[in-house]
Amino acid sequence: MLEMCARPLERCFGRGDGGGGDGLLWHMDLKSHASGDYSIAVVQANSMLEDQGQVFTSPSATYVGVYDGHGGPEASRFITRHLFPFLHKFTTEQGGLSAEVIKKAFDATEEEFLHLVKRSWSARPQIASVGSCCLVGVIAKDVLYVANLGDSRAVLGRRVSENRKNMLVVAERLSVDHNVGVEEVRKEVEALHPDDSHIVVFSRGVWRIKGIIQHLIHQAVSVTFPFVGFKINWRCLFEETGI
Repeated sequence: MLEMCARPLERCFGRGDGGGGDGLLWHMDLKSHASGDYSIAVVQANSMLEDQGQVFTSPSATYVGVYDGHGGPEASRFITRHLFPFLHKFTTEQGGLSAEVIKKAFDATEEEFLHLVKRSWSARPQIASVGSCCLVGVIAKDVLYVANLGDSRAVLGRRVSENRKNMLVVAERLSVDHNVGVEEVRKEVEALHPDDSHIVVFSRGVWRIKGIIQHLIHQAVSVTFPFVGFKINWRCLFEETGI
């Protein structure tokens, strides 16, 4: 279903026909999909590329995934290999795409990653410190689905002027941040750990879980828990919009 690549900036972004002449910059020129055109660009900010992205197109739907990895590339790469196949599986089983199908795919991907962590723990304990945000957009039957876990953001550029010389485009935010910097999410974490008064702390201007920067722990679908008994409600935040 998906083609994997080997070179760092091409892994899951495809070999493409872009480039840019910069070893840390990669892009793909416009390509067609069922509802228009798409392109991808990525800039490598760390010594190791921890982020992944993918696009899958079919005559009936277009799937886009962006996975912001933290602590290492393992979680984001795992999502890249497993999330879309789960989406395809559940869509086929349910007879079509829906918000529930996307939630099931998120849950299944998380469960598979947790199994991997348990199997790998003794040989690679560092795998317990990796995680990834997960942002997915799907266009199917003139409906745009946006699913987000973590703090990546989906933004829609909406044209508000038809004047080609002075075309005005307004950015509209489509996703909601899902981390402990959001009060609602913070309360969820605290409710799951009523006996731990320090499960969430405000330190150096940032909300953290157990004193560690939240992005290392409170990730998206694929996340591991370096604290025994740590729990969190991985409630997927959805937006569903007619196109």
